[in-house]
Amino acid sequence: MATDRAVTVLRAGPLAVITDLGRPGQAHIGVPRSGALDRDALRLANRLVGNPEGHAGLEVLLGGLELRAESNCTVAVTGPPVPVWRHGGGAERRAVGSHQVVYLRAGEHLELGVPDAGLRSYLACSGGLDVPEELGSRSTDLLSGLGPAKVSDGDRLALGTAGDAPADASPVPASVPPPLVTVPVLLGPRDDWFADPAGALRCTVWTVGPASNRIGLRLAGEPLERAADRDGQELPSEPVRPGAVQVPPSGQPVVFLADAPTTGGYPVVGVVPESALGALAQARPGTQVQLSPR
Repeated sequence: MATDRAVTVLRAGPLAVITDLGRPGQAHIGVPRSGALDRDALRLANRLVGNPEGHAGLEVLLGGLELRAESNCTVAVTGPPVPVWRHGGGAERRAVGSHQVVYLRAGEHLELGVPDAGLRSYLACSGGLDVPEELGSRSTDLLSGLGPAKVSDGDRLALGTAGDAPADASPVPASVPPPLVTVPVLLGPRDDWFADPAGALRCTVWTVGPASNRIGLRLAGEPLERAADRDGQELPSEPVRPGAVQVPPSGQPVVFLADAPTTGGYPVVGVVPESALGALAQARPGTQVQLSPR
């Protein structure tokens, strides 16, 4: 570990976890993929500071993070637009903004506010967070317990060796999450368990429930009805993946996210493609979601 380069977390906020692009390809041994929920946002943060896209950074829920640089480093914050401030070392608190390169000198602080819309911010540091890998990833997995613990106040996080400075330090555009998130869903493999699944999904606007987390997005709306010939039946557990839309007996769908289990016993009416999961990762409780069947 490059222990001479580090940041110290002074305030972790509501929830901050270390994340990278996860542990793909290990579901056959019961290991979830995990990793960043908004993978494009993490990739962008890493590119801004000159890291490879898969380096470990921080996923921060609803802001509130404050850290201190223990050595000179470059950082960037992505995800939804969010207030970002730099201060310390005798300088007054100054707004520096998200979606751009920020240079911190040793002893300076970086603070994140709360985004006006969206849910999760991503912070990358030059060199990446150099914590031990487990099964090829540095990601925290809240379901299985693999990877580092949730970030806490006072944690000192080592940084890896910084690469080349970013070629372009200009800010990049940030997109504001919409009040209605529409994502495609590929029907199957168990859409035959439901009465008119395509029509029911197409005509329903769901609301993100407050129990949603990194494991799954819980949706509330007009319940999906079981097909008459499936009434009272249940499935044995079978493989599931991030993006699977599982429907328990309540008829209220759950869209599995990165920390989801690798098997489930309720029918999966469809699967949201990987490319659309980032939008769902930014959907706050109360956000409206439409699943558009393909």
